[in-house]
Amino acid sequence: MDEFDRRILAALQGDATLSIAEIAERAGLSPTPCWRRIQKLERAGIIRKRVALLDRKQLNAGVTVFIAVRTSQHTLAWLEKFQKAVADIPEIVDVYRMSGEIDYLLRALVTDIAAYDAVYKKLISRVDLTDVSSMFAMEEIKSTTEIPLDYALASG
Repeated sequence: MDEFDRRILAALQGDATLSIAEIAERAGLSPTPCWRRIQKLERAGIIRKRVALLDRKQLNAGVTVFIAVRTSQHTLAWLEKFQKAVADIPEIVDVYRMSGEIDYLLRALVTDIAAYDAVYKKLISRVDLTDVSSMFAMEEIKSTTEIPLDYALASG
């Protein structure tokens, strides 16, 4: 990973629809070496996939809910059941296993409180939970999919 790779990644994170020529220009390369670097980054799994970011509000999913989950069961069987339960609920878009007092933190995108209630009922019907606490985001101050690239170390 060098400065050219970081520039390529920055360009793609900002807009994955850029042409190779535009990415190459931003990276300070000619198109062919730029394309080879992109292919290498894809093969290495650094670029996992290219996606379109959709407007949640225009798609009627503008309410963000953070769901703090505690469980008294810490077995592999319970974890597998939990993972399947959250994977099968499309409104749940992020799931993290946490340290501290909360075991899992989930983020869901819904239309309103009633839609969240339906998500909640799906979740508790599929897996035993000790405690569920929901927090509705009042305002989104910052939300990005861009990973900071200053940490990417130069190789070699």
